[in-house]
Amino acid sequence: MIRMIAQRLLIGVFVMWGAASLIFLIVRAAPGDPATVLLGPDADRSQIDQLRATLGLDRSLGAQYVSYLGDVSRLDFGESHRLGRPAMDAVLDRLPATIDLTLTATAIAVVVGLALGVLAGGRPGGPLDRVVSACAIALQSFPTFWIGIMLVLVFSLGLRLLPSSGVGTPEHLVLPAVTLSFPFIAIIARLTRTSVVETMREGYVQTARSKGLTERQVLLGHALRNSLIPVVTVVGVQVGALVGGAVIVENVFAWPGLGSLVVDAVANRDYAVVQGVTLLIAGIVVVLNLMADLLIAQLDPRIRTGAV
Repeated sequence: MIRMIAQRLLIGVFVMWGAASLIFLIVRAAPGDPATVLLGPDADRSQIDQLRATLGLDRSLGAQYVSYLGDVSRLDFGESHRLGRPAMDAVLDRLPATIDLTLTATAIAVVVGLALGVLAGGRPGGPLDRVVSACAIALQSFPTFWIGIMLVLVFSLGLRLLPSSGVGTPEHLVLPAVTLSFPFIAIIARLTRTSVVETMREGYVQTARSKGLTERQVLLGHALRNSLIPVVTVVGVQVGALVGGAVIVENVFAWPGLGSLVVDAVANRDYAVVQGVTLLIAGIVVVLNLMADLLIAQLDPRIRTGAV
């Protein structure tokens, strides 16, 4: 177990280095000069050059990269020239709203997706199985922003049951969380259904049936635990993806999380904020994957003992 954790942590270090390097190159390859954006079109060349020197943009790309990696290794993510404060402070101020949205969407997706997957996998080929499979494919096909707009049209403008934007009450969280959870529900439902169908064909399940247990007892008492192993893996990966996907949903519903922050940062060429958000999301993904691996090790004794 300790060796597995050490290996995952080492992989996580390389993932963070790769994410830091990639976002460094992407933001600097984007058109537009931060100094020009910050000073406006009326600034003269000397003012722009002076600000570029202050921001360190007058140095070569290699020198900027080395300096950037050195700062990140010391957990110094730079100053936001637009906000006039440390970039990571601005990111952390918005993080709780994104975490609330992501955790709520994850809870909805896990509960609904597992329930639908187990019901469909328990009777493969039946009417419920076909309905669940069709709905899952449809949910994965629709863009998230379109789902959000449709929910606003129906539940906010049409039925007037829920607010369409903003924050302040639990009702404000419902539509963005449901919107974010829909594609995740489809993924969990399809994977759970497939895993349950495969597990129900295993020899130990047949043995349980031969002992006179009902299908419900066989499913819940014997097959479900092993069926959850691939689902836990996907949940660990997808929760990190939800944090990134929340950027779009937050802008649709005017949710004050990382989404609006990073959009404004990109528009204003605020490199420090964009890099800070990206590295934070990458770190969350690494931690969640490690947690998923540890949970899988608890579900599957073979991993704990090194048999697989």
